[in-house]
Amino acid sequence: MNTRRQFLLQAPIGMLAAAAACRGTEPTPTTATATTPGAPPTFGTSAAAGPSVTAETFAAAEPLMQVQMTDAERTQAAANWRTSMAGTLERRVGPRLVPLDDTIVPASQWNPAVAGAPRGSTRDRFIRTVVNPGPLPASDSAIALAPVTQLSRWIETRQLTSERLTNIYLARIARLDPQLRSVITVTRDLALTQARAADAEIAAGRYRGPLHGIPYGVKDLLDTAGIATTYGADIYRDRIPSADAVVVTRLREAGAVLIAKLSLGALALNDIWFGGQTMNPWLPEEGASGSSAGPGAATAAGLVAFSIGSETGGSIISPAMRCGVTGLRPTFGRVPRTGAMTLCWSFDKLGPMTRSVEDAMLVLRAISGPDAGDVASVPSTLDYDANGSVKGLRVGYVPQWMQEHPATNVDRAALDAVRTLGMVPTEVSLPDWPYGALTLLIFAEAAAAFEEITLNGKTSQLTSQTNDSWPNLFRQARFLSAVDFVQADRFRRRVANEMARIFSEVDVLLVPSLRDEMLTLSNATGHPSLTLRAGFVQVSDARSDWAPNPERPLPHFTTPRRVPHGITLLGRLFDDGLVGQVGVALERHFRVAGEHPPGVA
Repeated sequence: MNTRRQFLLQAPIGMLAAAAACRGTEPTPTTATATTPGAPPTFGTSAAAGPSVTAETFAAAEPLMQVQMTDAERTQAAANWRTSMAGTLERRVGPRLVPLDDTIVPASQWNPAVAGAPRGSTRDRFIRTVVNPGPLPASDSAIALAPVTQLSRWIETRQLTSERLTNIYLARIARLDPQLRSVITVTRDLALTQARAADAEIAAGRYRGPLHGIPYGVKDLLDTAGIATTYGADIYRDRIPSADAVVVTRLREAGAVLIAKLSLGALALNDIWFGGQTMNPWLPEEGASGSSAGPGAATAAGLVAFSIGSETGGSIISPAMRCGVTGLRPTFGRVPRTGAMTLCWSFDKLGPMTRSVEDAMLVLRAISGPDAGDVASVPSTLDYDANGSVKGLRVGYVPQWMQEHPATNVDRAALDAVRTLGMVPTEVSLPDWPYGALTLLIFAEAAAAFEEITLNGKTSQLTSQTNDSWPNLFRQARFLSAVDFVQADRFRRRVANEMARIFSEVDVLLVPSLRDEMLTLSNATGHPSLTLRAGFVQVSDARSDWAPNPERPLPHFTTPRRVPHGITLLGRLFDDGLVGQVGVALERHFRVAGEHPPGVA
């Protein structure tokens, strides 16, 4: 049986005109009116589509859009809505529906570069620390918690085998992860196979480099062939990819050993997934923060040697802060996202989470470079010298930010350390703009990426159904204006121009890691970010990514708890190497990277 919509599309114009005449109204055109040959098509003469709307429909919608029309304007808009605007939705709701496969990316691509703005070094150089790793520790825990800089030297000199190291991590996962809930899938058989292959290659003199034989984990939004990639969401628990993500492929080619798929908040939001909440090894009464919760917790607790996380709006920085690890968010476009879950095409970035700054640079080197599957990925150089001088570098900071929440004494001490190391603290300022408006772009892109499960109701199966979780946000985002999306995108370009201005004055920026404006605008502009532990603070209350819930208050500690606190460095586009160089100098100065969470030794 024909639907009403099909009838309207197929009915002769005369019939509709007659029906309209009986009602005393003007007929609504359903097809383009015949015109003199050569006349162009006009707006407002398309076939009628969609449900009927009235002036009252527009009046009710105006508060959502924050616009206001007159009565006459509403009446006019309602009169031809079905022949002017409704048809533009045909791709989604019409008879010629066109599904959009997950691999289809938007035609508009974000390019963070600003014409004439300074960019990172064009020199391709990587000089790692030349260090004697010392004798292999007697305890398995000390081995497990060592940074990759040491582990790689022990493996290279065959003091330690990859198979032994892999078994150490497998045992720690079995012992510690039931409390942390940081691992979704243990890839035991694959890991042992890869470890034995690494040992055989190294014994034969075919050493691939500093990641050879090193066990690692990836956030479970990176595809792994034949192994579930769940996105942390119930509805994808049985999703089995047929191919590896490019980052996984590159790490395999570097000789690294994949040991675990690590937790993430469902669809990359916060730290609750279908297996529960991932907890902070330093303070097990609170979540690990997200969405790279598993990489943060597993790396801090020594369940893996390093991990790969992702960030759209703080998802590497926040768990790195909470769990006391190093988080490197590379320049947008440096690391290809082929085979990774898409949340936001123009924001998503993949990066390492490690126990030292140089570890992060070693991993970044292995995973950088363009791939045809990610149209936003571009060629880039990496100029990094672990022993390079930082004297004279200009370190920008916003004075007001260093005195306000969320800055702490650790942040202010870091500014003193900059002076001690011979760098030049340089005051900078940003316009007082509503940077939160850029979040509209994230909400709109995310809602587009997960449109199907929003419209078919499958989001109701996700674990978290709070006001600030994805199901509600995806639904709300459908009512954002396309015009406002374009205006937010234009605002994004203006913000990028401001960041280019700042980086014409300084070499790096030092910012409080969780300063909301900087989290938002630096993700929007794609600048590289390095978060590293710089000290410790005392907390009397557990912390959370989630909006306060009076029915479930967070734990309060009568005796304040000591937890790590990190600082964040931002660099010019593609100047990730210089950011790492400054980070190494500061890390050596702070001398706190070697302390581990209580209870994991």
